[in-house]
Amino acid sequence: MVQEVWQQPEIITWSQLLLDSYEKLLGHQLIERKDNAQAQAQALFFAPLVVASHGTEADPILNYGNQKALDLWDMTWDNFTKTPSRMTAESVNREERKKMLAQVAKQGFIDNYRGVRIASTGKRFLIEKAIVWNLFEERDRPCGQGATFSKWYFLND
Repeated sequence: MVQEVWQQPEIITWSQLLLDSYEKLLGHQLIERKDNAQAQAQALFFAPLVVASHGTEADPILNYGNQKALDLWDMTWDNFTKTPSRMTAESVNREERKKMLAQVAKQGFIDNYRGVRIASTGKRFLIEKAIVWNLFEERDRPCGQGATFSKWYFLND
């Protein structure tokens, strides 16, 4: 039997890290946390909002995208998690995105980000009221940044 992405032990652990870091920085839960870590990983993966994250590489690579994120960017898990996160924005918007991520790194989070993103198919969309937050492992060691939003609009070209 093939495991769903969210059932993999490393994804269950990462889901907990996303949820813990969010709650620590923002003071409330991203999703209702009930039952065990596996149930929470499943709830996060199928949540009605977009959740994505990247690591701390020099050119950060996406390392998590829930089903809404995969659908919005029109990618499989394997493609999504091999994509540099900068590629989610058009080249003309990457400098603005870079400044926003630097602000998040300094402040811990921002909670009203707005910007244009691009799907793998070239379809452009505007995200609004996005929350972007720093991710921390044990002893508050930085390990990436997460993002969530539930408002987006496709743009006509």
